[in-house]
Amino acid sequence: MIVLITGVTSGFGMSCAKLFSKKGYKIILVGRRKDRLQKLSKELGLKRNLPIQLDVRNKEEVFQTIDKLPNDFKKISILINNAGLAWGLEPAHKVDIKKWETMIDTNCKGLVYMTRAVLPGLIKRNKGHIVNMGSVAGSYPYEGGNVYGGTKAFVKQFSLGLKSDLLGTKVRITNIEPGMTNTEFSKVRFSGNKKKADKVYEKMTPLSGLDIAETIYWCINRPKHVNINNIELMPVQQGFNFFSVSRTGKIK
Repeated sequence: MIVLITGVTSGFGMSCAKLFSKKGYKIILVGRRKDRLQKLSKELGLKRNLPIQLDVRNKEEVFQTIDKLPNDFKKISILINNAGLAWGLEPAHKVDIKKWETMIDTNCKGLVYMTRAVLPGLIKRNKGHIVNMGSVAGSYPYEGGNVYGGTKAFVKQFSLGLKSDLLGTKVRITNIEPGMTNTEFSKVRFSGNKKKADKVYEKMTPLSGLDIAETIYWCINRPKHVNINNIELMPVQQGFNFFSVSRTGKIK
């Protein structure tokens, strides 16, 4: 089977690529960073994968890429929409609007473009699986999570909408919602500040990229009549905060 994974040059995407390659899948590796893409492709075995340098935010390139896939990689069975990011933790009235636009363009529009490009082939063959990478941030708000949480709430609802649209077909849809996971995620959020990123996971054991990859693999390999709609997973040491309260005096 052929699996297309976006955002393979780090984090969940790279972990998925390595796991699925080990399990014998042919993989279309999609990522922006050419050097990392080539290194991963070589590591996985050049004959079993197809590396494609692509930014999922570019609608025209996404559709052209899927349309021009070589014949031995055209029949995609699984799409893992992993490309995404969180950028910054500033409050809404102080954030650089470019950060919001980048998250929306990647987490929402890029995912939609890739889904729309791949989905007709799955429908035509009447089989396959789309896995969308959501987040617990799509269900539980936190200070500074504003647009990032909004994009992941969109992913969750979009996944449910796809499931509704595909009723009567054998194509399956799953939304994965990880909690705290130690990948490049926090480093990107803090614009490369490793010290800040490391502090996020201080004195606790977060999830790993492999934890998420194995969860996705399990979902995909359920019996064909079973669709896992949504999975939410967290580290044992992560919990749910109480609602925030501003104790600055009575409002008059």
